[in-house]
Amino acid sequence: MEKSKGVLVYSEGLHGKWMFSEIRAVFTRRFLLQNTALEIFMANRRRTYNDLNQYPVFPWVLTNYESEELDLTVPGNFRDLSKPIGALNPKRAVFYADRYESWDEETPPCHYTTHYSTAASTLHWLVRIEPFTTFFLNANGNKFDHPNRTFSGIARSWRHCQRDTADVKPIGALNPKRAVFYADRYESWDEETPPCHYTTHYSTAASTLHWLVRIEPFTTFFLNANGNKFDHPNRTFSGIARSWRHCQRDTADVKELIPEFYYLPEMFVNSNGYCMGDRDDGVPVCDVELPAWAKKPEDFVRINRMALESEFVSCQLHQWIDLIFGYKQRGPEAARALNVFHHLTYEGSVNLDSLASDPPLREAIEAQIQSVGQAPSQLLIEPHPPRSSAMHLCFLPQSPLMFKDQMQQDVIMVLKFPSNSPVTHVAANTLPHLTLPAVVTITCSRLFAVNRWHNTVGLRGAPGYSLEQAHHLPIEMDSLIANNSGTNKRQITDLVDQSIQINTQCFVVTADNRYILVCGFWDKSFRVYSSDTGKLTQIVFGHWDVVTCLARSESYIGGDCYIVSGSRDATLLLWYWSGRHHIIGDNPNNSDYPAPRAVLTGHDYEVVCVSVCAELGIVISGAKEGPCLVHTITGDLLRALEGPDSCVLPRLISVSSEGHCIIYYDRGQFCNFSINGKLLAQMEINDSARAILLSSDGQNLVTGGDNGVVEVWQACDFKQLYVYPGCDAGIRAMDLSHDQRTLITGMASGSIVAFNIDFNRWHFEHQNRPLGKKLPEQ
Repeated sequence: MEKSKGVLVYSEGLHGKWMFSEIRAVFTRRFLLQNTALEIFMANRRRTYNDLNQYPVFPWVLTNYESEELDLTVPGNFRDLSKPIGALNPKRAVFYADRYESWDEETPPCHYTTHYSTAASTLHWLVRIEPFTTFFLNANGNKFDHPNRTFSGIARSWRHCQRDTADVKPIGALNPKRAVFYADRYESWDEETPPCHYTTHYSTAASTLHWLVRIEPFTTFFLNANGNKFDHPNRTFSGIARSWRHCQRDTADVKELIPEFYYLPEMFVNSNGYCMGDRDDGVPVCDVELPAWAKKPEDFVRINRMALESEFVSCQLHQWIDLIFGYKQRGPEAARALNVFHHLTYEGSVNLDSLASDPPLREAIEAQIQSVGQAPSQLLIEPHPPRSSAMHLCFLPQSPLMFKDQMQQDVIMVLKFPSNSPVTHVAANTLPHLTLPAVVTITCSRLFAVNRWHNTVGLRGAPGYSLEQAHHLPIEMDSLIANNSGTNKRQITDLVDQSIQINTQCFVVTADNRYILVCGFWDKSFRVYSSDTGKLTQIVFGHWDVVTCLARSESYIGGDCYIVSGSRDATLLLWYWSGRHHIIGDNPNNSDYPAPRAVLTGHDYEVVCVSVCAELGIVISGAKEGPCLVHTITGDLLRALEGPDSCVLPRLISVSSEGHCIIYYDRGQFCNFSINGKLLAQMEINDSARAILLSSDGQNLVTGGDNGVVEVWQACDFKQLYVYPGCDAGIRAMDLSHDQRTLITGMASGSIVAFNIDFNRWHFEHQNRPLGKKLPEQ
């Protein structure tokens, strides 16, 4: 949040007030949560997903769609964001510059922009007889025209040519009103059609439907707009590299991308089996052909988003914003940047209200605007400031220099608790703004400790870092536990059901470290305790059998979050935790009988694991037998996650904001599913995992189990990134500090171990590891 404050202040002055629905849109679009994508989204604020003509615009960022492998440290693989898409190819840039400079000679004034006699008009009249039928079909991709445009009646054709300002097959001036329109066009030609570089736009309803033609509801929109037919196969979006080549060579194609290129792999798959025809080379159009460096759509989206978030893009993003939303959008700066589009694309270029007395003319202009596209509102009249990045400090992105001072010891510290009871839950709520940043630990005997966190681990120069702190350890043991002076304030004494095996999923700690939620009680409740006094503050009933697992979503501002409870009654209940009142439920006057927000059904056996993501609005749960289930937070069952035959006993679940779900099954089996139920990766390890977690960006998986070894994996494909030295006891729980720099594990020996963790360095080493080289032994 520290980084975000400046951005939000900037956006308030730039865009005015934000509606709640707009703020919520940030959190419901998972691709927006990275830095670069968020900034583009904020600039897109006046664009909307509800209007195809004003759909959000995202840039092409890569230029290499041919190589077998893609190196994101090579500048040549990235697009120059200081130029519009039409000016990237030098030869094409010359064409557009010449068009602009010779605009007067190229387009002398005229009354009519169509002619009374063309090949198209001849075929229009003679479409029903040969050989003209064949000529027409050959010229139109073997398809007849839209029925509304087909010659179907004498009177209708006469009316069209008297009213339609684009239809002048007979004499265009017979209709007096239309004659005035044509006369005015001729007299005001210079003002009406100022010169432009491009007669098409980078963002139109047609281009949005072009990209999204394979998924609903866009398929239906496309068919409705095109006479219930798909486009000619040669023009249909069929390959990434082919589309890139077109927008570099075709003078009528200057399309930018849409956000879905960075988060929606389903858009590249013809999952509905539409018949889109064969291209001229005989290849049928089905799934989108991906670059060689992407083996599947998920790879393309992941790598494309990595490129978007790279230093190469970050350090020049402001130049693209200047072109699309800023001072280079229009005027002399736009002309110098080869960035002038048809005048009707710009906001305020025509006052449609003034045409209310002439509906046909207004309709014609609206149709033309819809055809040529709409530029975003101009938000900046001065250059957008560049972002701070490593490249501005003369570092190459992900250079070894960036990690020179970070080659630290693996283990920071070991903290041994007097009780010797296995530490079965760890919650690291370490944000500096908290009243008490702490690592809360809970043992198998339900003795908890609130261990103060010192923000001393991090890069030099980071906020909160000082030389005095550098010699301190990050975790200070709870004084009541260390002095053995107040363990009664740290002991949960209420008896749990004898059949319950205490594990990490029996507990939840609130984001402010002030309350602990515990399940497993014989009376079918779960309970809330104060971490300050150890006193019981609330008992929550709702299930028909013992509650077996709990999970907490990420917290909203104020500490509100969702709590999910799973039970032996085979159901789950979704509850609301009020950060203001510190209770389950949002009514402090009814805290004894809170009602769940939703009941989630579908399992046939005891629920053993659950994870909830408020950002995506989903709950993923697993039972003793049967598939894991995906529910919405309103209780709707979306789908079942069916793993391979060997994956039938789920034990642990972790879900990322990217929509990927990691499930650990019995006997060392791991699966990675997409939110839509596609199995993306699978692996088997020689350990019985007791704890798993995903990094905040969802890119890294950390596992630990009975062998006492912490392993770090690339979540998308389960490639191993790092293995820590083995510990002398099994791992029972783990969590990451807020800065993702420290991993804290709870051990079966009654200790916690703090590890240094560096996801960026490991990814760099993994990408640059020679083929066949093994991971270094510890």
